[in-house]
Amino acid sequence: MLQRCVPPVHLSAHGRLDPAREPFEAGLLDVGQGHRLYVEQCGNPEGLPVVFLHGGPGSACSPGHRSFFDPGIFRAILMDQRACGRSVAPPGWAHNTTAHLIADLEVLRQHLGLSRWLVMGGSWGAGLGLAYAAAHPEACLGLLLRGVFLGRPGDIDAFFQGMQPRLPQAWAALTRGASEAQKSRIVPWLHHHLHSGSAAKALDIALRWEAWEASVEQQQLVPARAAQLPLHEVQRLVRKYQVQSHYLHHGCFWGDDGLLSRIYTLHSLPVALVHGQCDTVCSPQAALEVHRRLPHSTLNLLAQSGHNPYEPVMAQAVVNALNGFARHGHFGRPDLPMPARDTP
Repeated sequence: MLQRCVPPVHLSAHGRLDPAREPFEAGLLDVGQGHRLYVEQCGNPEGLPVVFLHGGPGSACSPGHRSFFDPGIFRAILMDQRACGRSVAPPGWAHNTTAHLIADLEVLRQHLGLSRWLVMGGSWGAGLGLAYAAAHPEACLGLLLRGVFLGRPGDIDAFFQGMQPRLPQAWAALTRGASEAQKSRIVPWLHHHLHSGSAAKALDIALRWEAWEASVEQQQLVPARAAQLPLHEVQRLVRKYQVQSHYLHHGCFWGDDGLLSRIYTLHSLPVALVHGQCDTVCSPQAALEVHRRLPHSTLNLLAQSGHNPYEPVMAQAVVNALNGFARHGHFGRPDLPMPARDTP
């Protein structure tokens, strides 16, 4: 049961209210095991349904994400994943895996009475979108994936150790206190201090990780924020990186064969990939590998664009892909058959 709550009021980028993009429904959905997920819907209640999967793992949906969807065309459905953002989670991590997130999406789709929906995700959300569609291709109209993250050991190492030569000062700040052996496998060290250390240590590590992410994205040293934050901001930040370390420490729960081994079910599903050629957070190679395995996919590699979804060129490419799907169905390929569950 979606428990309604009053959605907050937000201002547009120009400082004016944008009522067309305020949610027409927002609340908490009970998905079991003590988890209640924050869900909001905005745009046209009779429009093309599209579910938005946020990044991270551990981030959350924001008002800015609504700006991608034309409120006259789309019924946009945004959800904070387990233990993220405004969602409510019990103590512990036993019921927080990729399989649980996939099941949550099916609970939400069925709760909303939708037979199929378009799935849109960025970064971690793109990987989750692939995993969900691979498990439930019959529930998907198509996929729009920005900045694909596949969560392989090499992808994780590239984000951490692989960026060390370019950002030695930022790396030193992130790994301060770690031994050389721990630096070579930094995720377990970060995970330990976020989950087993003191509250002060967990906040320190979260602030350092946040600064490292910003440094990687901007390709320059970004100092960590001061630790004197409001309590709600401290809790949000620590929980974000606890979730992220939980998933990365467990290989995103893709299993030994990885995510790419699952997507054979998607060979007839329309998939649009948008990726920045200058993305230092998620390598463009990941999008190329997905594209090669999916004959009905399209790949738009954007020169001079990085990982930020709000860069003008990137944002425009995402909006164009969304609107193209609304106009033509299968991303401009009306000849394609509707997706069905396939066997290998």
